[in-house]
Amino acid sequence: MSEADSQTESEQTATAGPARDAAPLLRLRNVGRTFHTGDVAVTVLRDVNLEVPRGQIMVIVGPSGSGKSTLLNIIGGIDSPSTGEVWFGDRDLARLNDAALTRYRRESVGFVFQFYNLVPTLTALENVVVSSQLSDNAMDPAEALKMVGLEHRTHHFPSQLSGGEQQRVAIARAIAGNPEILLCDEPTGALDLETGRNVLELLDRLNRDFGRTVLIITHNSAIAAMAHQQVRIGSGTIAEAKANPRRVSAGEISW
Repeated sequence: MSEADSQTESEQTATAGPARDAAPLLRLRNVGRTFHTGDVAVTVLRDVNLEVPRGQIMVIVGPSGSGKSTLLNIIGGIDSPSTGEVWFGDRDLARLNDAALTRYRRESVGFVFQFYNLVPTLTALENVVVSSQLSDNAMDPAEALKMVGLEHRTHHFPSQLSGGEQQRVAIARAIAGNPEILLCDEPTGALDLETGRNVLELLDRLNRDFGRTVLIITHNSAIAAMAHQQVRIGSGTIAEAKANPRRVSAGEISW
């Protein structure tokens, strides 16, 4: 091989590498969702096109009834689109059967909810253990609690924890299965400003230090300032999607 050929091949390899790394984790193409009640059809999402970058934080902002929760459920494999494609890597979620969707939810996705959804009769550690048992690639539950700063609260029940601590347990539960993406539904909605900032700082650290892709849906537009990418949704369609020219820290956010 000549020096010129070698240089050309090297340049092609250098170009191809970043292109693969830059491939989005999720791609939605012309996604729609219509619910039917008797003869009444209600369209909640229409012609949604969206890419979720790998290893970044995306915040989707919209008012109640805008379709953001339905969108999150479709991305999480809880619901299926009426039309369009939802690609997670090389898998179209819209075409997976129930068993494959269950496997996707267990192995690839971690859910964080507004009201924690912890089992009240289980300790913090036991709540995380339950989640870790669903994944073949789970981390040590105690390590997951340590990652969220609650290694000293492992044997406490949810009723013995503050709201912020319960949300941290919920995040530990979500990451215990080693998911590729965290889907957060109004994660600060039940928290005061200071506690909400702490939760957002934790999500930012999980992204920055551990490479977790994080998708947050919220009605709180202030949170969008911490994202790499922010999306605004209204009346079931994407009104705006853009990269943040300057991200702010969670500690700078006020609402």
